[in-house]
Amino acid sequence: MMRALRDHWLIGALVGAPLLLAMAPVQQAVMPPWLLWVFLAQPLYMMHQLEEHVGDRFRRFVNERLAGGAEALTPAAVAVINIGGVWMVNAASLLLAATHHPGWGLLAAWLMLVNAGTHLAAAVRLKAYNPGLVSALLLFLPAGLTTLILVSFQPGVGFVEHLGALLLILALHAIIVLHVTRRFK
Repeated sequence: MMRALRDHWLIGALVGAPLLLAMAPVQQAVMPPWLLWVFLAQPLYMMHQLEEHVGDRFRRFVNERLAGGAEALTPAAVAVINIGGVWMVNAASLLLAATHHPGWGLLAAWLMLVNAGTHLAAAVRLKAYNPGLVSALLLFLPAGLTTLILVSFQPGVGFVEHLGALLLILALHAIIVLHVTRRFK
């Protein structure tokens, strides 16, 4: 089962994105706009994952361009990062924002924005396209900013909530970089 999940997790994005987007009109009828944008982070991220990972493009890119051909990023790591570090983070963000405090919705916003910034920084540094760049710029920048702004205007959301969410997302990205760097060395 774990091998199947490792090798075929991207099918979840292929099926999940259109199903979640099809539910958006229903969600719009029952959710306030700020929470709808937190909900939309998941299907938008799944669409991004398709650009990024179809044909194992991102893992190969990292290993060839950034790790000099070493197996720094494994298929298992890609699955864990995308299921645990994206799908579960977005699900927790939505659930906690809806049931506990709207500030939790900032996790979804910052996840998109930090990812977009990472793709953009890599493109500038390498002076080349990297898998996921187009959807990061076209989907994550506007959706991430919209989510960030709408959640920011909810009662009880201020600097502390922004800082906490941003630090959690930066820590998540740092763990990924440390893992890849450790495997590279």
